[in-house]
Amino acid sequence: MESLRFKAINDLTSQANGLEVEGPAKITGIFGENVFTLKTAREFLSDEAYKSLNASIKGAKKIDRAMANQIAAGLRQWAESKGVTHYTHWFQPLTGTTAEKHDSFFTIKGDGSAIETFDGDALIQQEPDASSFPSGGIRATFEARGYTAWDPSSPAFIMEIGLGKTLCIPTIFVSYTGETLDYKAPLIKSLEALNKAAVEVCHYFDKNVSKVVATLGWEQEYFVIDEALFNARPDLVLGGRTVFGHSPAKGQQLEDHYFGAIPERIYAFMRDFEQESYKLGIPLRTRHNEVAPSQFECAPIFEEVSVAVDHNTLLMDVMDRVARRHKLRALLHEKPFAGINGSGKHNNWSMATDTGINLLAPGKTPKTNLMFLTFFVNTIKAVYDYSDVLRSSIASAGNDHRLGANEAPPAIISVFIGQYLNKVLNDVKERVGGKFDEQDEAILKLDLHRSIPELLLDNTDRNRTSPFAFTGNKFEFRAVGSTANCANPMTALNTIMAETLKNFKKDVDALIDKGEKKEIAIMHVIREYIVASEKVLFEGDGYSDEWHQEAAKRGLPNVRTTPLALDAQVSDKAKHLFESNNVLTHVEIEARHEIELEKYIKKVQIEARIMGELATSHILPAAVKYQNELIANIKGLKEIGMKEETYANQKQILVKVSEHVNKMAEMVEKMIQARKKANAIADTREKAIAYCDTIKGEYFDQIRYHADKLELLVGDEYWLLPKYREMLFLR
Repeated sequence: MESLRFKAINDLTSQANGLEVEGPAKITGIFGENVFTLKTAREFLSDEAYKSLNASIKGAKKIDRAMANQIAAGLRQWAESKGVTHYTHWFQPLTGTTAEKHDSFFTIKGDGSAIETFDGDALIQQEPDASSFPSGGIRATFEARGYTAWDPSSPAFIMEIGLGKTLCIPTIFVSYTGETLDYKAPLIKSLEALNKAAVEVCHYFDKNVSKVVATLGWEQEYFVIDEALFNARPDLVLGGRTVFGHSPAKGQQLEDHYFGAIPERIYAFMRDFEQESYKLGIPLRTRHNEVAPSQFECAPIFEEVSVAVDHNTLLMDVMDRVARRHKLRALLHEKPFAGINGSGKHNNWSMATDTGINLLAPGKTPKTNLMFLTFFVNTIKAVYDYSDVLRSSIASAGNDHRLGANEAPPAIISVFIGQYLNKVLNDVKERVGGKFDEQDEAILKLDLHRSIPELLLDNTDRNRTSPFAFTGNKFEFRAVGSTANCANPMTALNTIMAETLKNFKKDVDALIDKGEKKEIAIMHVIREYIVASEKVLFEGDGYSDEWHQEAAKRGLPNVRTTPLALDAQVSDKAKHLFESNNVLTHVEIEARHEIELEKYIKKVQIEARIMGELATSHILPAAVKYQNELIANIKGLKEIGMKEETYANQKQILVKVSEHVNKMAEMVEKMIQARKKANAIADTREKAIAYCDTIKGEYFDQIRYHADKLELLVGDEYWLLPKYREMLFLR
């Protein structure tokens, strides 16, 4: 009987180069066609309904029920004109995936007649089962009620799946008692906290600023492999990564895949998911091969954070669905293959005013330069003060495999700013006695336009080993994992920035109250912040042992594992941070900590069970079968009178196979017993640490070592699991 592995390999030869997709003449011809934009709303809504929606989107004003009915009617009219029959509240629960429950516009009136309807109540609110999603103890099984509530800041869209079309209403998700149960609600609250704090600081420089928004440009890395090979790997199907697999002779060492020609079958897949994305208003701009074989990347144009988060979450769904259409699978796990680069999701973050100023872009006048320096230094100070909170925001079982490896920044949070800005900060810091005596001198000395070349993006080198790097007019949070919901790190970043800006204003106002001129007071506090946070600045190789030693001397935390990194979520400092900025309550913080620990335990538990199953049902039977073949061969040679030296090599191979079989079987049994012991631990944190340090730490690598050695020793025709060389190079 042919194994799934060889069937998949044979089927690959009959695969077409790729499902052909006819693209539009211009992207602008289809961009946003399935999105209820303000331009579309203008066509389908009355003047008063349009003004109400516009005010809600741009000014965060609440929409009343009467207007909601009009907006709902316009939405239904638009959706039905495109063949939509159902609608759903689309939200992002703490599972890490999206959620939706479809209802039709169809209903029966009291007289028995059938009609299509969609009213304001259905638009504004629905009631999914809150106890069936992670709640960290907030909702028990018998306390099922929860609510999804419309988020007008993110436009409604139509999802096309096959011939079906569904109107999706982006929403937040809260419990019956009001606690947030999703990623989106805290993000929106953090954006409001940042807006309020940033506007007040902007008024030092420009009274016309009335709103500050955070912007985000994410970069999504992913692997693509053939679907049949994927299906023949139970570890990929159930856990998203390969728990076994020996490195192929050729991996990424020739560096020939990076930016290389895109394989034709992958190219067809890319074009297809890009078209789906364009229709949904996702502004994808870039596509290319990444460093590892079969690894790729896409990236969009910057958007406001709230919409960008929705678009990235939506994109991951689209990629998965379109890949299946092409008989491929998109792997979003941070480390699906050992020995080659994993995947991240770089979050490029900045702030912009409603007057058109990027607050992290150096200006061309002393006044705008001082505003830039204010927000630039405050960002560095925020990262220094709350590096543990940032680290916890990117903690996951998958990201633990990636952080600190030679393709991702280490778990030490540091900031790279480049030589020119380092010089500027040093000039400010080194002023004699820290005194700024004359207003004009204080401002004119800070002529960044002269100090920094205008093409800052090109004149500042990139540091791919830095987890938080300034790249010209934004900061790039490189440590975010590829499966992460961007809302989590963005919520943390927005909140720590809001808190730092609030403190900055208090410090500056205190000096002004003492008689200092405004600009002098700002410069004094900037200097204090530079001195206070300079330990977090690092320009060198984040992979080096020297940096780890230096970071320890500086007192920078290096928390390598998720269970310990998550401790920062529930520290007194973090609770004060999120509660004082009205982002998360004490109860919500504790619940999320519990959820993340449980998620970690379950993922490692699944991997341990997969590992045991594959060892017992795939690898050991194949090895024993080959072992018997060797025994028969040696026995036959001996029986016909061959000298022992003629089959000495066969005996040596037999001994090695037997040793690895025995050791692997022994380690799997020990891991199973350790798992049973860990499962008996009542405290969630202690259980997570046990799974991390004992089950994963003591057994995963050891079991894998013996499995991978057997892969090299056992005859190829006996091996059931697709090998790395096949998954990564057969297309």
